[in-house]
Amino acid sequence: MLRIIDARTREPVDAAPARRGLTRVQVHASDSGATNLRVLLVGDLLVRTLELGGTPVWALLTGGNRQAELRAEATTLGIRPFEDSPDVGAGLGESQAVHVAAEGETVPDGVRIAVAPVEPGPPGHSDPAALRLALLTRHHSAPVRLEPAGLDEAGATLARWRAAVAGWARQPSRPVPDRVRERLREAWDDDLDVPRVLEVLRQVETEPELADGARFETYAYADRLLGLDLAGDLGSPS
Repeated sequence: MLRIIDARTREPVDAAPARRGLTRVQVHASDSGATNLRVLLVGDLLVRTLELGGTPVWALLTGGNRQAELRAEATTLGIRPFEDSPDVGAGLGESQAVHVAAEGETVPDGVRIAVAPVEPGPPGHSDPAALRLALLTRHHSAPVRLEPAGLDEAGATLARWRAAVAGWARQPSRPVPDRVRERLREAWDDDLDVPRVLEVLRQVETEPELADGARFETYAYADRLLGLDLAGDLGSPS
């Protein structure tokens, strides 16, 4: 079960306290820009994690003076759409609301995830998937500085993983090993520790005892959270 650190109390809480009960995820983004884009990304990760655990979710986006621009940037980054009215969720009997906002942002009472700021680097990097991966390499509670070298590294990692997944897909399928599945779930259920999920994938990439079919299924399973289109090169010439 997903447990998150409530930014108000600094204590861990269940993101979905009632089994199969509706959780409302309310993202607060006051403007466009890298930090608010990261806030939406963390909201996207929270929704994906809850859904992987079987929890129904109502995802909302509130606030903002440049919503159209922010939504366009979010779509480019592979962030799934959020409803734009908090009134839509009223009366649906949600068991809990989780607010996702930038550090220092004023939000209504309730469980809150505080997202650390992003310091954008020089403009010019045009690969949104590499930007998404670069943002995922740091826990949401840690600040991020987007440097060209880091974005280039993320792009290279993504290209390598996509090529590897395409190659593994040509081998007989094998289930995700139980121990690997458990490590992935332990990571993302621990306050959305996505950097630890990425570390598990790095280990799976090179672990000699794993069949390639199991590597493929592991990456496909983890990508349900990561949203990096790791199977994007399937069918490409080797």
